[in-house]
Amino acid sequence: MVKDEAKGAAERLTGLDLARSLAVFGMILVNYRIAMGAEAGGPPWLAAAAGLLEGRSSAVFVMLAGIGLSLMTRRARQGEAGELRRSRTVIRKRALYLLLLGIGLLLAGWSADILHYYALYLFLGSFLIRAPSGALLVWTAGLLVCAQGQLLLLDYRTGWDPAFHQYLDFWTPEGFLRNLWFNGYHPMLPWFAFFVFGMWLGRLSLRDEAVRRRGLLVSLGVGFLSEATAFAARSASIPYLDEEGAAYLFGTKPMPPGLFYMLSAGGTAAAVILLCLYAADRLQESALAARLIPAGQMALTHYVLHVIAGLGLLELLGALENGSLPFALLYGTGYYAAALLLSGRWLNRFGRGPFEALMRRL
Repeated sequence: MVKDEAKGAAERLTGLDLARSLAVFGMILVNYRIAMGAEAGGPPWLAAAAGLLEGRSSAVFVMLAGIGLSLMTRRARQGEAGELRRSRTVIRKRALYLLLLGIGLLLAGWSADILHYYALYLFLGSFLIRAPSGALLVWTAGLLVCAQGQLLLLDYRTGWDPAFHQYLDFWTPEGFLRNLWFNGYHPMLPWFAFFVFGMWLGRLSLRDEAVRRRGLLVSLGVGFLSEATAFAARSASIPYLDEEGAAYLFGTKPMPPGLFYMLSAGGTAAAVILLCLYAADRLQESALAARLIPAGQMALTHYVLHVIAGLGLLELLGALENGSLPFALLYGTGYYAAALLLSGRWLNRFGRGPFEALMRRL
């Protein structure tokens, strides 16, 4: 939700907005499925297909945020100390803004909020603006290693109820920090690695076809190999561990966010972003792109409203906890379609989404 601040539309990488738009769709489907308690409330094939989105759309968002930070601080990396201070001040103000929005959603009952985690990523990322590109890759690897060690040394279940639906001591200082850094929905360790890798990715020549092609091959390879290796490791370890232990160590689900999940989701996220850059170049004059891209430019607004308006309407109608997976996916698709229709009209009139406009004032 941190975007490249190019001076003109010609300079803007609209493929990033396309990736945001598709990630908005995936995020809506995942969140509505969880909010309605519909993880398994449908045919097994549909539940399996919907489960593939878990932790993937969010990874795309976080990686895009890192890319956006690198693009908007290009001059700060090369300019004087005053430019660096100005950029850091702007980023930290925006981090505070996202923190307040996230806390507001948490107080409204949305326990799966990502914005307060985003705030931490932005704040920490502001210290890495002038880090060498190689150092960003070292940071990424270090975060993954530290997070994996943390999962082995600490009890990931601490704070959660047995069903992993409610974080029991979230509003205590210890619980809040534990959730933020270790075992929340998108904890700093290891999710900040997606952001830092995005910062590195944002320094590449993303308009260069050769760079995109190499990046796509590598990201797809990492995603495929991590899934295949994780499957083999789980299968080989089951005779020595129970299925739960094997899944904990070698799973590719976002909770717990183990090494294989991070590699798989990271490879998938990078591939989606690079494919969207390709697609946007080829579809930039099409009606499809004209519908999809504005929703990506209003990703922050849609994130807030899909909770307040989308879930609020269901609660008002008494249909929030219906447990039907087909209904959750259908409702999410309908909400996204409405978002597509409204986004273009709003941007044509006002230029930016309401929450994006407020953030740009900082």
